[in-house]
Amino acid sequence: MAKGHRSQIKRERNAQKDTRPSAKLSYARVSVQKACFVLDAVRGKDVETALAILQYNPRYASSLIKKLIESAIANAENNNGMNRDNLYIAECYANKGPTMKRIKPRAQGRAYRIERRMSHITVVLDERK
Repeated sequence: MAKGHRSQIKRERNAQKDTRPSAKLSYARVSVQKACFVLDAVRGKDVETALAILQYNPRYASSLIKKLIESAIANAENNNGMNRDNLYIAECYANKGPTMKRIKPRAQGRAYRIERRMSHITVVLDERK
């Protein structure tokens, strides 16, 4: 167990908190593997370039990630007072979410299981020095 008063423990935990602007999309109806194809294309790029890449990317996940990056940009401008021109995508990743199990009827009374996967997508921005 941690030592010290509860308020001291909270103060130390908040001091280690990441202050970079971010946005998270939970329960996105796209699998982690498909989301990562799009995330790999924009990781490390500045936000204007990333939005341009996502605009013409035909994958379904690109529309979700585009909205997510725009939300993170708005967070950076409104909450942190950062300049949009200096922002770049520092981190972006997709974590596994819950899986919806469905049944597909097949021949001779059998049933196959269909797994509809979900993911939690996170985008973290930072300012270039």
